[in-house]
Amino acid sequence: MSSGVVLVAAMLGLSAGLVVGNWLPRTWLALTLGGCALALAAAVNVLGGFAPAWVWRSEFFVAGDVLCLRFDAVSALFLALVAVVGGAGAAYAHGYWPQRAHPASARQGRVWWSVLLVSLVAVLVSAHGLQFLVGWELFTLAAFFLVTLDRRRAEVRAAGWLYLGASHAAVLALFAFFAILAARTGSWELGPMRERAELAPLFWLALFGFGVKAGLFPLHIWLPSAHANAPSHVSAVLSGVTIKLGVYGLVRFTGWLPVPPGAGAVVAALGIASAVLGVAFALGQHDLKRLLAYHSVENIGIILIGLGFAMVAAQQGNTAWGRLALAGGLLHVWNHGLFKALLFFGAGSVLHATGTREMSRLGGLWRAMPWTASLFALGAAAISGLPPLNGFVSEWLVYLGLFDAVGSHDNTALASIPAVVLLAMTGALALACFIKVCGVVFLGAPRSTAAERAHESGPWMRGPMVLLAAACLAIGVAPVLFWPAVARAVGEWNPAWNDFAPPPSLAVISACHAVLVVVAVVVVWLLRRQVAKNGARRAVTWDCGYAAPTARMQYTAGSFAGIITEWFAWILRPERHELRPEAVLPDAAEFSEHTPETVLEHVVEPAGGVVMRVSSAVRRLQHGHLQSYLLYLLIGVAALAALVVSGGGQ
Repeated sequence: MSSGVVLVAAMLGLSAGLVVGNWLPRTWLALTLGGCALALAAAVNVLGGFAPAWVWRSEFFVAGDVLCLRFDAVSALFLALVAVVGGAGAAYAHGYWPQRAHPASARQGRVWWSVLLVSLVAVLVSAHGLQFLVGWELFTLAAFFLVTLDRRRAEVRAAGWLYLGASHAAVLALFAFFAILAARTGSWELGPMRERAELAPLFWLALFGFGVKAGLFPLHIWLPSAHANAPSHVSAVLSGVTIKLGVYGLVRFTGWLPVPPGAGAVVAALGIASAVLGVAFALGQHDLKRLLAYHSVENIGIILIGLGFAMVAAQQGNTAWGRLALAGGLLHVWNHGLFKALLFFGAGSVLHATGTREMSRLGGLWRAMPWTASLFALGAAAISGLPPLNGFVSEWLVYLGLFDAVGSHDNTALASIPAVVLLAMTGALALACFIKVCGVVFLGAPRSTAAERAHESGPWMRGPMVLLAAACLAIGVAPVLFWPAVARAVGEWNPAWNDFAPPPSLAVISACHAVLVVVAVVVVWLLRRQVAKNGARRAVTWDCGYAAPTARMQYTAGSFAGIITEWFAWILRPERHELRPEAVLPDAAEFSEHTPETVLEHVVEPAGGVVMRVSSAVRRLQHGHLQSYLLYLLIGVAALAALVVSGGGQ
């Protein structure tokens, strides 16, 4: 069956959810899962080489122009992620945000979820500038209403408005990008135009517009608060899918259009900055979901390191290492979507069971929530780039590209060496961060009554988590099976890179990972058997030899990462509040630390304050006196006359 037919069927199934979403939750879920399954089938059809790219141009007009659709390997790669995470999120929401607990917002959430999925598919298949913008604006609005489902809370409303404001700043840049492109080419239709060198400067508009949506540092100002305050299934789709649409835009248009000299180096540098600073900000967080949000910034940076070096390689004609870097970046699009959605689902399970995201009020949850703790730990290992999971594979491909670039003995080698070092440092910091999270949240003793009363999540929440964990393990153990899909997307981005074989190390990694999995299963089975045979006495961990330890004696989220965050104090700008003990047995002592959003609070907000003060001053000039307006006009004419006279004198 044609991929276009399957894709249309998927769109119809997802659109039907708009009709029944308000009244029939189970029917809506069935339609959504069916639509996502069809969308995944359409993506596999193209990525597996079973069908060619689908290009369609309507014979009729819509809003004064024809419909132009294109479904190729690049759009199929991103559509597969939309289908998997979109379907898993819909199932998870059935247990996490049920109709009985949220009668009004659950209905709205189902409808806006359908709008989001339909508009995401529309963006991925659009080959027309205006139609692309319509789909882009629709999914932006749908995401806004999903973020603000719990709009009774002031912080949720503030996060939603910040997201909407940043998104519309990006839309203005993208409208300028598509409008100028249409003016120079004479058409709104999109496609490969690599030979049009005069279009290269448009890249900078695309970088800003798509970079804001991707959460690229320092354009990420909306991301931490939106991901932290949205319902957890919405956070999962925001982080796992919608920010990837920013990556899609950059991948798509750097493949279709020429780019200016140095553009690849800029993208790679921004990727490195996003990776290192994203994980640094994550280390300073005490809010579990805000910490995960900053890791989105980090992983977008890893993806853009691969894309940036691929752009450099394409301009130099050095395809050997550029295609490896791009393959790693594109595979990391999938991998990050899978393990980040898993982690947000795990965080949602914790929030659902305890009512708090504050890590200092959690602890000891592994005993009460073994499924959630185990699956979260697997996602943490994947995002830290540990074998035998998928994060290791995609980061290894990026490393291979950078290692080969070092051997080029030119300016690229000089850039690749610090990129390798900083990427390795990012991985080490990510591992430290998730050791902190798993230790503080799931190990030790409960730090609050809410943590003591925690309970495991239901099957509707556990099922999607198991599915995503299995996908993370599958890509890690059998990356060779997924290589053709990534290779076709790389070949679509640059036709000169078509049909290249996987690196030999990929088969070695696959075999080693399979052995690791078998060994891990055997060890766990033997340990459980030994415990069941001999019995085990449970005791509080981290008691440090105290006879009667309390939860207050445990490491906190701040103390665990304190030394590391001090290294980045120049950018984190932590705010400390302390009451020092002044006696041997003090009556009171207190210490707390807050890491602000530096770019937002120390750059954007002060600049916005200046703009508002100027605006208020200008507004005072509008007081309704006709004589004053005539005076303004006279002053303007006099200034214009003086300018003309001075110009004529020269």
